Amino acid sequence: MASMRDIKRRKTSISSTQQITKAMKLVSTVKLQKARNKAEETTPYFNGMYRTVNSMLAKTGQIDHPYLRDNGSTKKAVIVITSNRGLAGGYNSNVVKLITESDLPKEDVKIYSIGHKGEEVLLRKGYEVTQRYPEVVEAPDYEDAQEICRQVLEAYEAGEIGEIYLAYTHFKNTVSHQPTLLKLLPVEWQEPEEAEQSGPDLLMNFEPGEEEALAQIVPKYVTSLVYGALVEAVASENGARMQAMDSATSNAEDMIADLSLKYNRARQGSITQELTEIIAGAEAIS
Repeated sequence: MASMRDIKRRKTSISSTQQITKAMKLVSTVKLQKARNKAEETTPYFNGMYRTVNSMLAKTGQIDHPYLRDNGSTKKAVIVITSNRGLAGGYNSNVVKLITESDLPKEDVKIYSIGHKGEEVLLRKGYEVTQRYPEVVEAPDYEDAQEICRQVLEAYEAGEIGEIYLAYTHFKNTVSHQPTLLKLLPVEWQEPEEAEQSGPDLLMNFEPGEEEALAQIVPKYVTSLVYGALVEAVASENGARMQAMDSATSNAEDMIADLSLKYNRARQGSITQELTEIIAGAEAIS
C-alpha cells in the first residue's frame, strides 16, 4: 500500500492538472461560441453554393472542360484540415483515419496540410506532404482558402494531380462532429431527383461561353467549399477540446475522491498502529 506521503503528492499533482483542464475547458467554450456562430452564419451560403453548382452542372450537357474530365494523372491531392494543438480527443486522429483507411493508394497521395497534428501523423505513416499551411487554421479567412485552392488548381491544370479531395470535420452541433472526405475535382454531380424538378429539363445556357464561365465558376465553388470546411473545422476542434477537457476534469475529480479515501484509510491505519505501539509499550513497562 502506498504511503501517506505518496498519496498526498499524487493528489496534489492531480489537483494541479485538474485546474489546467478546467481552464482549458473554459477557454475552449468561449472560442467555440465564436466559431459556432461563424459556422452557422456561413453554412447556408456554402450549402446553397453546392446545390446551385450541382444543379447547374447537371444541366450543362456533355461539356468537355478540364474541371469536368479525368486528366489522366493517377496522383491525388488531399487537403487535410486538422489542428495545431492536441488535447482534443479523437478530433485529429479521426481525420487522419479518413485517409489511411480509404481506398486512396499511399504512393499516389499528395497531402496539402492545414494544421501540424495531421501532418505529423501522416509523415510518420509515409505520406508525401507537398504543401503546409499551419497558420491558416488559427484564424481562417476567405483569402487563405483562395490561395490554397489556387496552388492546388494550378497543379491540377498542369496534370501533376488528377483528383482533389478535402478531408475535414463537419460541424453538426456542439457535441456532434463528423469526419468527412469530400471529392472536389473532377466535379461529380448528381442528377436532380424527380421531386425537385419543376418544368422541362432544359440545358443551361452560358454567356459569353461555357468554357469561360466554368473556368470562373468552378474555382470559386472549390474555394467556397474549402473555406466552409475551415470554418466548420475550427468549430469542431473547439467543441472536441471542450468535451475532452470536461471529461478530463471529471476523471480528475473521481481520482481525487479515490485518493482521498485511500489517504484517510492510510491515516487511520497509521493512528491505529501508533495506539497499538503505545499500549504495548505501557503494558511492557508495567
